[in-house]
Amino acid sequence: MLYWLVDLSDKVSIFNVFRYITFRTGGSVVTALLFVFLFGSKIIDLLRLKQGKGQPIRADGPPSHLLTKTGTPTMGGLMILSGLVVSTVLWANPSNPYVWIVLGVTLGFGLVGFYDDYLKVTRQSHNGFSGRTRLAVEALIAAVACFALSQIGRAPFATSLAFPFFKDMVIDLGWFFIVFGAFIIVGAGNAVNLTDGLDGLAIVPVMIAASTYTAIAYLAGNAVFADYLQIHFTPGTGELAVLCGAMVGAGLGFLWFNAPPASIFMGDTGSLALGGMLGAIAVATKHEITLAIVGGLFVLEAVSVIVQVVSFKLTGKRVFKMAPIHHHFEQLGWTESQIVIRFWIIALVLALAGLATLKLR
Repeated sequence: MLYWLVDLSDKVSIFNVFRYITFRTGGSVVTALLFVFLFGSKIIDLLRLKQGKGQPIRADGPPSHLLTKTGTPTMGGLMILSGLVVSTVLWANPSNPYVWIVLGVTLGFGLVGFYDDYLKVTRQSHNGFSGRTRLAVEALIAAVACFALSQIGRAPFATSLAFPFFKDMVIDLGWFFIVFGAFIIVGAGNAVNLTDGLDGLAIVPVMIAASTYTAIAYLAGNAVFADYLQIHFTPGTGELAVLCGAMVGAGLGFLWFNAPPASIFMGDTGSLALGGMLGAIAVATKHEITLAIVGGLFVLEAVSVIVQVVSFKLTGKRVFKMAPIHHHFEQLGWTESQIVIRFWIIALVLALAGLATLKLR
């Protein structure tokens, strides 16, 4: 919305600053942060009133959670999404199609997560709606988004897969790009969802990944920087830095309330939406493989669940004391704060490794 002030820059020169993505990204961070910070308490009070007993705690989870987390409201993702949407609409270029595609994935996944949270709260059960149905809806949303991305990008690069560390290694996936891209988006959404199990555990790695993709989107969308770094130029994706900034700002505001002991949980509403958004940005900027590095913590959490399930079905034995893996460390005696802070450190190191792929080619 504020981007339109650029049209008045010939009359009022100060409005020319709205032309710069860096300025608007900074504005989106501050706006989202202030929005969530100012309205967060009211949203929490409303959710606590509507939910009563709050998010149901798994009986087969760590016993300490039944004592420390019972009664805490969920759906905190509504706080994040509201701040993110307001900030994006205010600061992003509304004529950029990448903005609306990624925002559509974010809100679509958020709606799926909201419905899942709603069923859990109303039934007072940790079971939401059918897992297969949920995955099918997510896949449909992601596939539509990937089709749209394939249409607005430069052919044949729009449907190609670029490899980090290799400046010229590109494979045109053709129509399979839609399947591949949807897998990335759905996988990212559910990986973040699995990570969200302790106070502050998911939101900080999400912000770290979003900060990383702020740089990636800006550099990949700038012809000069892309040529200097020898990465593939993807026109228009620089505007996604504004969305990443909004995610960081909204995440910081949410962390104020989610810091232990949490006043509210993110819920599937937030984790699915934020993970889906990261996946969509990775696909749009052609840095899908880089996401596996930057979001390596999320990959680790998801893989731990897959390994645990496969091992138990095939052998009747569990590899970990409990999955996802953060619960395994709880069972080993690590305190919640130890797990959360150490996982934050891992997420930061992986993000730096992901950024290094921009130069090591």
